[in-house]
Amino acid sequence: MPSTRLVGLIGTAIRQQRQSRELSQCELAELAGISQATVARIEGGDRAPSIAVLERVLAAMDVQLVIGVEPLDAHLDARIDDLAAQPIAERIDGLGLDELLDRLPDVPQVLTGSTAALLQGAPVPVDALEIALRWRDAKPFTRWLEANYGQRWNARWGEFGGVWLEPEEPGEHRWSTRYGEIRATMCDELPETVEVRHGGRSYQVVPLVELELREPRAAELLRRYRNRQLTSGN
Repeated sequence: MPSTRLVGLIGTAIRQQRQSRELSQCELAELAGISQATVARIEGGDRAPSIAVLERVLAAMDVQLVIGVEPLDAHLDARIDDLAAQPIAERIDGLGLDELLDRLPDVPQVLTGSTAALLQGAPVPVDALEIALRWRDAKPFTRWLEANYGQRWNARWGEFGGVWLEPEEPGEHRWSTRYGEIRATMCDELPETVEVRHGGRSYQVVPLVELELREPRAAELLRRYRNRQLTSGN
């Protein structure tokens, strides 16, 4: 987790700029004259870069930092309102959620993370399917990944590929597949769920009150959304 909100925002901004230019972390590091590990720590929010390093990284992408102030959490409120204006059905379709769920192996699983939050009406960003899987079902899941061009996230290089697919192997439980990205929480037993319905389809999801989101941006939005719900009495 980032040491401060600002460090997390800087890391997110750099990652978004790098990805929009289709640069790997190694390529950006070479352009900026720093190590790939430094880029990874900055993007992950684990390190606050010095002003000099930050300027070099941004200049390597032909952008610069603009500083301003705003009321606390105003950026979160604006983002929440923007996401809330988008119909859930459209966001489900945009994620390709139903097709990916239909393609998954026939093993017990439940929706968790930002995916579960979205399906319960929380305005959080979702760019991958998040599921909980039991360790005992890891092997059939691995076979499915192999059959569907799965590549596992390589944290060292900041991209997919080059590491073992199997969930038992060290590394993040995050894969790209021919049908979209999957992030898994591996557990001995699946968590308790509630049922939600959209467009005539039912989904088993971890209850919103029990969700803890790992992605810093989404976690901040969910925290703010919950606070707003409490304040409004909903």
